[in-house]
Amino acid sequence: MSWLVALILLPLVGALALAGLRHNDRAATLTALAVSVVELLLIVPTWLSYDPDGDRIQLATSVDWIPALGVHLSFGVDGIALVMIAVIALLVPVVIGALNSTDRLPEGRSVGGFLSLLLLQEALTIAVFAATDVFLFYVLFEVMLVPMYFLIGFYGGPKRQYAAVKFFLYSFLGGLIMLASAIGAYSLAVDELGEGTFDWATLVSVVSDAPLETQVWLFLGFFLAFAIKAPLVPFHTWLPDAAGQAPIAVTVLLVGVLDKVGTFGFLRYSLPMFPDGSAQLAPLVLVLGVLGVIYGSILAAGQQDMKRFVAYVSIAHFGFIALGIFAFTPQATVGSATYMLNHSLATGMLILVIGIVAARGGSTRISDYGGMFKLTPILGGMLLVAGMSTLSLPGTNSFVSEFLVLLGAFDSRPVYAIIATVGMVLAAAYVLWLYQRIMTGPVRGAALVDVTDGGAVPESAPAGGGGTGTATAVAPEKTETRKAIRDLSGKEIAVLAPLVVLIVGLGLYPQPVLDTVTPSVEATLQAVQER
Repeated sequence: MSWLVALILLPLVGALALAGLRHNDRAATLTALAVSVVELLLIVPTWLSYDPDGDRIQLATSVDWIPALGVHLSFGVDGIALVMIAVIALLVPVVIGALNSTDRLPEGRSVGGFLSLLLLQEALTIAVFAATDVFLFYVLFEVMLVPMYFLIGFYGGPKRQYAAVKFFLYSFLGGLIMLASAIGAYSLAVDELGEGTFDWATLVSVVSDAPLETQVWLFLGFFLAFAIKAPLVPFHTWLPDAAGQAPIAVTVLLVGVLDKVGTFGFLRYSLPMFPDGSAQLAPLVLVLGVLGVIYGSILAAGQQDMKRFVAYVSIAHFGFIALGIFAFTPQATVGSATYMLNHSLATGMLILVIGIVAARGGSTRISDYGGMFKLTPILGGMLLVAGMSTLSLPGTNSFVSEFLVLLGAFDSRPVYAIIATVGMVLAAAYVLWLYQRIMTGPVRGAALVDVTDGGAVPESAPAGGGGTGTATAVAPEKTETRKAIRDLSGKEIAVLAPLVVLIVGLGLYPQPVLDTVTPSVEATLQAVQER
């Protein structure tokens, strides 16, 4: 059994164990945290076992599943998949460690059930990135929707059912369309080889030589599924609703990891299998990518809800990733592959910090806050770090990726690169705007201050603005008391510290990640560039 299989099985076992701890929240939390930490530790030997200069797919394991159809339980990783699996393994223990600071589950819902679904989601997402059988990939692509549906629909906000159903239907429909294209690729293998197969490497060699018209139609099937999952404009409408209603821990995985299955699919399946179709329809994807950059940036600037703000920021960033992939240059595509990792780190931290702010203030509305830095300087510093990474400030991890995307895209698609650059300016505006309204200015709204006996509530903190604890309005002759928002605890700092270290560390020295993904990117682009 390879390290990769162990990474898939461990959270599955953990999810089953947690199913028996539904009535003991503390034991469930400690068990889930222990399983997720061991999972993170397993990344070390997995990473060390991978040779960037070796075969395209490594750590491979394959077992017959449906021999009559040529379907196998096949797993393996390239550099891009390895990086994404590593970031999943990092984010899960982080969100579990921060759970008490970010989320209050609905009445009657058990912590054990929530964490069981979270570990199941981790296992299925890792398996999706590791699948090397196209039919297996499709099955996992659809099955991983199930735990996310329940995580949103059972544990989310007031409109959780609507958001969960919308998320599920969009992604499920995209998967069905992808299945039709996968069957088409299978038929080509039957015609060419005399027998059908869903093996990824075999289909790449067979389908890549198909006529242009055939490739275009098959490409569209995969593209629609991946564009919905990414999501690209105009297939994005499920994301703001899902992110807005999901618990913070779930939003981190949804926006930080699950969406990357779409952009990963472009690199693993669309480009190698349909090089002519990819080249033919690249202008369409580039238009959608650039449109997403501008559209997402503008709508992010206009949001009043912090969680929906992050959703639209992510739509803009996925536009950059799509631009880099379909620019078909090594620099741009390496930038997109590393952007997938760096967006997960930056957005994951941003969502967690926003979750802590919202849990303390009792509201996700930006207008309910003000002047929090005076009360919570460490929390304000964490929000600043996450914001600077989100706007790709030099010295943070996202800068290298965004710079490579624009530099590489300018060589082959200068008009698209120039338009996308506007998104960088807009990013600085909406991130600083968010920070200014929450952290600077007079203390007001949900950023409450202590009021001593006999004192008066400051005009900058009017009654009814929300709060973390009690905010009681009593008879006029009595004193109003309000509870101050507290700064980060030592535990919360420890939970966020790994993300801060990676944001700064990869901003100053990104070479380990670049060395890991570059050979896989070059192998991906080789088929397209030869056309």
